[in-house]
Amino acid sequence: MDIVTALGHALWMAFAMFWEILWPLILGFGLSAVVQAVVSKSEMTKVLPDDSSKSLAIACALGAASSSCSYAAVALARSIFRKGANFTAAMAFQLASTNLVAELTIIIIVLMGWQFAAAEFFGGLLMVMLMAVLFRMFLSQGLAAEARAQAERGLKGKMEGHAEMDMSVTEGSLRQRITSNEGFTATSHYFVMDLAAVWKDIAAGLLIAGALAAWVPPDFWQKFFLVTHPVAAKIWGPIIGPIVAVFSFVCSVGNVPLAAVLWNGGISFGGVIAFVYADLIVLPIIDIYRKYYGWKVAGVIVTVFYIAMVSAALVIELLFERLGLIPSQRSAQIAEMSISFNYTAVLNIIFLAIAALLLVRFFRTGGPKMLAHME
Repeated sequence: MDIVTALGHALWMAFAMFWEILWPLILGFGLSAVVQAVVSKSEMTKVLPDDSSKSLAIACALGAASSSCSYAAVALARSIFRKGANFTAAMAFQLASTNLVAELTIIIIVLMGWQFAAAEFFGGLLMVMLMAVLFRMFLSQGLAAEARAQAERGLKGKMEGHAEMDMSVTEGSLRQRITSNEGFTATSHYFVMDLAAVWKDIAAGLLIAGALAAWVPPDFWQKFFLVTHPVAAKIWGPIIGPIVAVFSFVCSVGNVPLAAVLWNGGISFGGVIAFVYADLIVLPIIDIYRKYYGWKVAGVIVTVFYIAMVSAALVIELLFERLGLIPSQRSAQIAEMSISFNYTAVLNIIFLAIAALLLVRFFRTGGPKMLAHME
């Protein structure tokens, strides 16, 4: 296979994956935009005063109702921490906003199956609980004070404007807020803003996944993930999954196509889950932690997150295996061999029309000016 043919094959695989996840992407971001349009960010600080079970549950709910952009989640977590929220609760919000959001769940179901979506959701809740316990063990009052002092310096990270914007509609009933002109406008703005925030990560994830699917032979994955040693593979998968994610640089929903490639290649069920969780410890975000909270606290965050995601993934794998919920076939729907007029094409056309409607509303209501302030 010459270079041009190999490159063409990888690009085709990337495009075919994009075609497969197009309507789930629009649906997921649309649902997320609707929720953000009626859930205000301004009250977050008041309801996250400590690391109690109640505060952590509220943090998870608020995170699930926010954008899936990893950079925006990290920026917003610092913002609410600076305004008085508890550090652990802010970190719980951050984890939930990238692991419990609608768009991630929908894409996982479409590409990999409901079992992975369920594992990712319940494992995410478990990871938050483990994280809270670990922060109580490793984050001293002195380190927390250092984190707050560093956060008060206000050093810029990424997507600061995205995190600070609050265009939610708060007057009237939920139905009235969603169906009002103001609600429609806010939904369109959040929809475009979220897509603008993550499109690079989605594109990078598709290109990397396409290259791996097209170029990496199956026997490499078999050896790398210790497929011939089932017990070792279950332990190795959650350990190595986040490390692969760290060096892939792919955040948010962009790592799901790559997770599907790894699953088909032989990584364990828990390894897939840990890989998806690791979008908050990729190298660019670790550097943002350094700016936001200082090196010491950044090290604690990364260590706690890694231990929590590995442990949660291992527990979820054992639980799902006991319940008989781990798929026996490694047949994630990575891409179609050819684009045809089937249910995927019909759904893509329908949701592209919805996206076009939101884009028109966005441009007619001052959206471009708002977008210019995202960074």
